[in-house]
Amino acid sequence: MNWKLTAVASAMAIFGSVGGASAAGSLNIYNWGDYTSPEMIKKFEQKYDVKVTVTDYDSNDTALAKVRAGGHGFDIVVPSANYVPIWVKEGLLLEARPDQMSNFKNVDERWVNVPWDPGRHYSVPWQWGLTGIGVNKKVYGGDINTSAIFLDPPKELVGKINVAPEMNDVLFATIKYVGGDWCTADKEVLKKVRDKLVEAKPKWLAMDYSVTEKLPAGDYAGVYYWNGAIMRSRLKNPDIAFGYPKEGFPFFMDSVTILKDAKNVENAKLFMNFIMEPENAALISSFAKYANGIKGSAEFLPPEMKTAPELTVPAQFEKAGEFLTACPPDVAQLYTRIWTDVNK
Repeated sequence: MNWKLTAVASAMAIFGSVGGASAAGSLNIYNWGDYTSPEMIKKFEQKYDVKVTVTDYDSNDTALAKVRAGGHGFDIVVPSANYVPIWVKEGLLLEARPDQMSNFKNVDERWVNVPWDPGRHYSVPWQWGLTGIGVNKKVYGGDINTSAIFLDPPKELVGKINVAPEMNDVLFATIKYVGGDWCTADKEVLKKVRDKLVEAKPKWLAMDYSVTEKLPAGDYAGVYYWNGAIMRSRLKNPDIAFGYPKEGFPFFMDSVTILKDAKNVENAKLFMNFIMEPENAALISSFAKYANGIKGSAEFLPPEMKTAPELTVPAQFEKAGEFLTACPPDVAQLYTRIWTDVNK
C-alpha cells in the first residue's frame, strides 16, 4: 500500500509515542479461554488506568462467527495464523500498523514478514506452539510419538481420551496419519480421513478445553492438545508425558489484532505496544506455557520453560512439524463438511 509522506510522518509521530501515552477508560479483549495472564492484565490496567474485560472463546470459528454477527462490543481478538487472512479479507480488522509502534523493534525477525500478515500491518505476536500428544504414563507405557494415540487408540486409553475441538488441528494430524498433505483436495485421501475420524470418535471421552485440570487429575489419560496446556498438566502431575506425532503435527501462532469497529482503539493500540515489551510478553508465556515472538523475553521466563520437553522439538521430529496455513476456500469447504460429519 502506498502512503503519502505526510501520512507516514503523522503516523510515526502517533505510534512512536504510544509507549509513553497516558490513557483511561476500558478495553474489551476477546481471546481463547485460559490463555490470558491475569498478572499481565493487572499490570496493564495499573499502568494506563484502563479497565480490561476478557471474554473467552473456544475456537477460531466461534470467534469469527461472533464478530461477523455484529454487536459484540469487543476491541481486540486473537486469531490463529491461518485465520488472519480471512479476517483481513472480510474487512473485520483495523490496519493498526503495529510495525510503526515503538516496541515493534522487539519482535523476533522470524515473526515480522509472516505470510498471514506481511510486515505486520494488522497483528502482533501473542503466543505460538504446536499440537501434540499428552499421556499419563501410569495408564499407558507404549509409544506416544504418534497420532495413533487418538486415531487408533490402544485399549488402555479407549474411553479416556480428550481431543482439541479445533477442526484444522485435528484434520491436519489425521490427513498426515493417512499419508496425505495439508490442504489436499484428493477425494480418496479425504474419505480415509473422514472414515478414520468417524471410527475413532466413539473411543474418545471428550472434545473440550479442560485439559489443564482433567489431565493431571486423571479424568483423561490421553489427549491430542496444545503443548503449553500439556506442560501445565505435567507441572501438576509428573506422570504426564508429551509426544510429537511422527506422522505430522501442526505449529500455530496466535496474534493480537484490533477490530475495525472497536470502540476503544487507542487503548487497544496501547495494549499492542505493551505486549511487545519483553517482560510483558514473558508474563503471557509464563502463564500459558507457550513461546512468544518477542526478543529478550526469555530472560524473564521461569526456569522450567527453558528446558521443557513440550517446548523443544527433538531433532528426529523436526521435519514432521508444519505451520498451519489457510487452505483455498473450496478445500476449506470440504474440510468443514468432514468436520460436520464427525461431530454429528
